[in-house]
Amino acid sequence: MSNIDFEKFSKYSKPGPRYTSYPTALEFSDAFKYDDYIHYLETSKEKLSLYVHLPFCRSACYFCGCNVVFTSKETKLSAYIEYLKKEVDLLAEHIDTSREVIQFHFGGGTPTYYKAFELDEIVTYIKSKFPNWSEEAEISCEIDPRYFNEEQMKVFQKHGFNRISFGVQDLDEKVQKEIHRVQPLELTQNAVDLARKYGINSINTDFIYGLPYQTLETFKKTLELSTQLNPDRVAVFNYAHVPWLMKTQRKFDETTLPTPEVKLQIFQYTIDFFENNGYKMVGMDHFAKPKDELFGAIEKGELHRNFQGYTTKGGANLVGIGLTSIGEGERYYAQNTKDMKAYEAALDAGRLPFERGVNLSDDDYLRKAVIMELMANFSIDMKRVEAEHHIDFKTYFTDALDALQEFVDADLVTITEDKITVSTTGTLLIRNIAMPFDAYMKKYAQSKKSFSKTV
Repeated sequence: MSNIDFEKFSKYSKPGPRYTSYPTALEFSDAFKYDDYIHYLETSKEKLSLYVHLPFCRSACYFCGCNVVFTSKETKLSAYIEYLKKEVDLLAEHIDTSREVIQFHFGGGTPTYYKAFELDEIVTYIKSKFPNWSEEAEISCEIDPRYFNEEQMKVFQKHGFNRISFGVQDLDEKVQKEIHRVQPLELTQNAVDLARKYGINSINTDFIYGLPYQTLETFKKTLELSTQLNPDRVAVFNYAHVPWLMKTQRKFDETTLPTPEVKLQIFQYTIDFFENNGYKMVGMDHFAKPKDELFGAIEKGELHRNFQGYTTKGGANLVGIGLTSIGEGERYYAQNTKDMKAYEAALDAGRLPFERGVNLSDDDYLRKAVIMELMANFSIDMKRVEAEHHIDFKTYFTDALDALQEFVDADLVTITEDKITVSTTGTLLIRNIAMPFDAYMKKYAQSKKSFSKTV
């Protein structure tokens, strides 16, 4: 990667979406009704991707932006399983259960806060209601290495799990103490070794840059140390500082957060580091080894983006199960309630715990296709978009192309007769480059508290 003028780049640091969805979650509302959701569940024909949210954590990691419930009471964890079963029963009434399941994911919270027999109970129950699992299904779990044991791994093996993502975040002791997540490298190494022992061939490690007390030097050490984990994929996320949404983030002294210039230096170094160590950059924040299927998907232009980040399983109907889960179909997004009492009350009344969502208009549907292609493959095939959506690209997106001109002038984007291509350096600003295609951005132009910073 060429030498970058980070001062110049840092001017692009402004609030912007991560585009795990389009329209973004800010557009979800109660204008999308319960009956709309049921209609979609009953009429969709695509293959299924099931996401199960297990929201409980023992203690807070202060950087976290997820919807979690802190508890040390085991009764809360077991009660939740009974409600998950009720939700699965209801979903099975509205979904054709012969549809093939091609993806299953446990997210959290801390899924492995649950004991092995409980994890077994949840997966077994879901399989009893949705029995048609593809032999090629991607079956995965997010794991906090501080809560992981061999009994749990045996359950994962029994159910055919083939991908595990370990949260690492940072290996510097000072940073770990500040974010309230002390996790020595040896502990993570043992967790990775355990997964490998049981035949998991796709291991991902998550890191975050932009945390308090991180510097380029400390992060270089973290990356060097992390190579001994030898993951197949790595995700390196830009810390989303949204203290107005997340109370625990208010514990940070903001003067200890790295500046946009430093964050860009860290990220550029990270890209060079992984590319020099045999990984290839995948989308905006992932790296994969050549033998990993994500890598193959890029080569074929078949990479997709959804709420789980980047995936090769595109075109599936994502069904969210559990507190706050989000589902996605071709023409909608639907989100469950974030409130545990409301979640339980809905299920006790024989209703899905759905709260809000959005119907995609034709314009949304088109813009989603363009933005997701850009986020996944760093390019847009304008001719293909024209053929699939029956539009004239340059006429439809005149405003967006005008707005992209500053990136063209800065050699970050190239626009030819039929293609928009982002340069290697431009990928650092992919969120900014996608924003001109977002029809909703205008209404957030004056708001400081809508999204995290892009840089």
